[in-house]
Amino acid sequence: MASLSLVWRQIITDALEYYLYFACMAYNTFLLYGANGYTGEIIARYASRFNLRPVLAGRREAAIKPIADKLGFDYVIADLNNAADMEAAIAGHKVVMHAAGPYDITARPMVEACIKAGAHYIDLNGDLAVFEMLQSFNGAARQAGIMLLPGSGFDVVPTDCLAMYLKNKLPAAVELKLAFAILNSAISRGTAITTIQKLGAPGAVRQNGHIVPRPIGHKGRWVQFKTGNGKPDKNIFVITIPWGDVSTAYFTTGIPNIESYTAMPKPVWVLLKLQKAFNWLLRTGFVKRLVQKSIDKKPAGPDDAMRQKAVSLVWGQVTDAAGNQAAGWLRCPEAYELTALSSLLIVQKALNRNFRPGYQTPASAYGENLVMEIEGVERF
Repeated sequence: MASLSLVWRQIITDALEYYLYFACMAYNTFLLYGANGYTGEIIARYASRFNLRPVLAGRREAAIKPIADKLGFDYVIADLNNAADMEAAIAGHKVVMHAAGPYDITARPMVEACIKAGAHYIDLNGDLAVFEMLQSFNGAARQAGIMLLPGSGFDVVPTDCLAMYLKNKLPAAVELKLAFAILNSAISRGTAITTIQKLGAPGAVRQNGHIVPRPIGHKGRWVQFKTGNGKPDKNIFVITIPWGDVSTAYFTTGIPNIESYTAMPKPVWVLLKLQKAFNWLLRTGFVKRLVQKSIDKKPAGPDDAMRQKAVSLVWGQVTDAAGNQAAGWLRCPEAYELTALSSLLIVQKALNRNFRPGYQTPASAYGENLVMEIEGVERF
């Protein structure tokens, strides 16, 4: 009888261990689509820092399998153009991290697949029009009990959190200006390709609650950025661009007038003033193919050493109808570095059932201090 009791005890112990193993797996696995891209691969490498285990996914086995084998992760091959394929790949996953742009092409089919499969959708989009399009799925996402959270990286976690922080400082704010500068880094090949698609397109601002077209760089100004670590402030020239916050910061704060700026050498800005004369040329296939060939010859993006040395600076200012103002600054890790960390942080929260159903921005879902949870971020 004693030996039988020991056998049953061992069976129960084994069963509990298996249960705990699979229960833990349910809370640390997610589907990472686009894992072979520059940022997707960094996210895959950093996942273990958050006790996460992604299942790597993409269109081509030749691109996905080597990364999966190197990192010791499972993988699945699925084509976004095949709805049944995607639903099968997502099945069983609570969260999808969508890292395969350009999002004006890939976001819609992925969101539709996530809604059908009942999985949270998180992406790295920074395209203003895509943020606006994804809001139209709010009702369907709520009904499915899932969260749609685009812009989980540098686009737009720091700026969105700073926008909410400043709104809370000055609740009656009617105007918001945001600017960022990335020092000593470079853009990835994927970002560059997305930019090519937008060559010759107009910029945008939010005016009286509405998105209105404005030429890129229609305004330029100097902004004093705080660099932290006891270093002197940097006075950097910035110009207006149609950054995602023209959409997301409005959703987060309700501030009706929003402008976004990025660092740009002043001589380049002067040339941009002539853009009406050559925008037609930038829109031609010939010019886009020419730029594409140049991009293809360059590295996929900044290497690890460059990212570790680089820094991202963010400034924001709100103004109310009486002219009262509040300003804030962030010093952050390099943009792609921050993107990997912030996106994994958000995935972790969603897997732990910390989410708000429907369309969300980073700050609307997790508050102004979300960015402060990322190592290396300082707020002034």
